[in-house]
Amino acid sequence: MSATLTDPSLPEVDPTPEVPATRAVLARTLQLDGKRGRVYGPVDLDIAPGTVTLVTGRAGAGKTSLLLTLVGRMRPNRGSDLVVLGRRLPGRAAGVQRRSTAVGVHGLDDLDEEVTVAATIRERQAWLAPWYRVVRTPDDAAVADLCAGVFGRNDVPRARQLVHELDEAANLQLRLALALLSRPELVVVDDIDALHDTDGRRLVWESLRTLGRLGVTVIAAAASASELSRLGWDEPPHHIALPTLG
Repeated sequence: MSATLTDPSLPEVDPTPEVPATRAVLARTLQLDGKRGRVYGPVDLDIAPGTVTLVTGRAGAGKTSLLLTLVGRMRPNRGSDLVVLGRRLPGRAAGVQRRSTAVGVHGLDDLDEEVTVAATIRERQAWLAPWYRVVRTPDDAAVADLCAGVFGRNDVPRARQLVHELDEAANLQLRLALALLSRPELVVVDDIDALHDTDGRRLVWESLRTLGRLGVTVIAAAASASELSRLGWDEPPHHIALPTLG
């Protein structure tokens, strides 16, 4: 990945007023070039709020970079027309960053596997809380309350359980639960097919559908769309295939 990352500490520099957010994502000729050439695009996107979308493409197609662009973490080429959550990017990146989150991106939301689930949750809650608020380490009941909506049919972890004791699906579901603490309107999830267990991937897909039903817009990335037909959803996720770059 070789492109410009945006700094979340910088203020928004585009005085353009917010665009009515009738679509969660609206993009025309969105593309990104890096030092080694084209990273992704051009691609057009039209994604409604509260829906689940799957973006597919082979390794090197730019899936991760596209997801990071949509949450205001990467800057697309000049001439790209991109509006996310009613804010035009890249000028209003800070506003998008506050209302979105990325899950499953290597190096961005990795968890310390040698600490407990409770300590992991407390750390995230303390980060989000005002400086004057005392954040206590959650017990089993508090962990269950925080995780139940995301874990669905999967077993909710125990407070004293170490992160490395979670299976792949539960690890990703915990990261989803942590991401929801900031009340995002948009969640992007990378490499969902990196989960090796088929049943585990199905559990995670159920979690993503639950988020969509709660009004959160979800965009996930995978190498292929082979599993969509096996989900059994009445309305399967919308599918966007990125072209393989030469």
